[in-house]
Amino acid sequence: MKAFISEVNMSYSQSHYMDDEYEKLFRRMNPPRVVIDNEACKNATVIRVDSANKHGILLEVVQILTDLNLIILKAYISSDGGWFMDVFNVTGQDGNKVTDEVILDYIRKSLGPESCFPTTMRSVGVKQTMDHTAIELMGSDRPGLLSEVSAVLTNLKCNIVNAEVWTHNMRAASVMHVTDEETGSAITDSQRLSLIKELLCNVLGGGNRKRGAKTVVTDDSTHTDRRLHQMMFDDRDYERVDDDDFDEKQRPNVDVVNWSDKDYSVVTIECKDRPKLLFDTVCTLTDMQYVVFHANIDAEGPQAYQEYYIKHIDGSPVKSDAERQRVIHCLEAAIERRVSEGLKLELCTTDRVGLLSNVTRIFRENSLTVTRAEVTTKGGKAVNTFYVRGASGCNVDSKTIESIRQTIGNTILKVKGSSESVPQDSPTRSSIFSGLFKSRSFVNFGLVKSYS
Repeated sequence: MKAFISEVNMSYSQSHYMDDEYEKLFRRMNPPRVVIDNEACKNATVIRVDSANKHGILLEVVQILTDLNLIILKAYISSDGGWFMDVFNVTGQDGNKVTDEVILDYIRKSLGPESCFPTTMRSVGVKQTMDHTAIELMGSDRPGLLSEVSAVLTNLKCNIVNAEVWTHNMRAASVMHVTDEETGSAITDSQRLSLIKELLCNVLGGGNRKRGAKTVVTDDSTHTDRRLHQMMFDDRDYERVDDDDFDEKQRPNVDVVNWSDKDYSVVTIECKDRPKLLFDTVCTLTDMQYVVFHANIDAEGPQAYQEYYIKHIDGSPVKSDAERQRVIHCLEAAIERRVSEGLKLELCTTDRVGLLSNVTRIFRENSLTVTRAEVTTKGGKAVNTFYVRGASGCNVDSKTIESIRQTIGNTILKVKGSSESVPQDSPTRSSIFSGLFKSRSFVNFGLVKSYS
């Protein structure tokens, strides 16, 4: 039996090795090509990417552009066959063309012949790092949870150097990077890691036995935003609660129909545009094992329009109304997770142990809830962004904000503006932790639609 298992493992290893070698050879014979053009479009930089096709490559390209904080105004994608071709119209955060040669050179190296795309199908935790420990948290959202989590980590002599926190549909997810307070490096002691997991899991449970809590401590990391999508998807946050109370007008307009002539399913999305929207939808389709063969993206105005021609990785279009509904709900959830409710506050100060714990404690004591948070540390400076609302979901009183700013420091905590949000009684958001085609026919599972 042992000999058989050994033979199977050896066979798998050899097969995996041959696949990797074939992919490397194919890429050497068909290197990706990137063309960046600042003359073709009046108001945007045009980026064209041609490459050998493989599942997940669209997500990898979008992820690189998104991580550079570029705004994607338009995109055309085609990957039907062995070749992948993308055209993106992008600008910088200021709305102007991208002219910084450092950024342009990075794009060429990341997407061009010198690039070596990591496979997107591998398991979470592929990037080994020794400068921090990654902690993944999943649990029921309730007021004060972020404050409690950060306080536990501070008491355990952990410094939170980076963190991203999302809330959606009464659930909260976070990926935190922590270091040892004394050494400033990753935490490696197994007993200490077990204690961290135990205490955090107790905090995340919050007495809610219907929905579980999960804490994973690892010294590996993957792309944080993608991991958060995966965590909330695995937690089934796309399943609605108290659905009758939800305002349908605030929900993204997502539809899925089958194009019977071509065996594609066509996904259309219309919603208010926001940063990283394209990444969120492409990420979700990829992790749901759908392949995007063609796509048209238009986000030049306040509304974003996305059209995807997809098949499952097994080659089939959407097969049933149940599958159709699942795709719709999962895309709706992916879009809603990053919607930023309430008042945007930005904290910029010298980093120190316990900073996040102290700030979120002050928020909690002033009855503020946090609907989303981004914590970053670089060069000894902490830049933290919080989206906050009143404890009951109401708008934040200006006097409360001024009082908090005086406590923390007016020059340290600044108000960056408010964002439109879903109604206060919406169950999809609560506190965070605190808080190509000319005429074509489609089959909508029994309903025939024609588009011209």
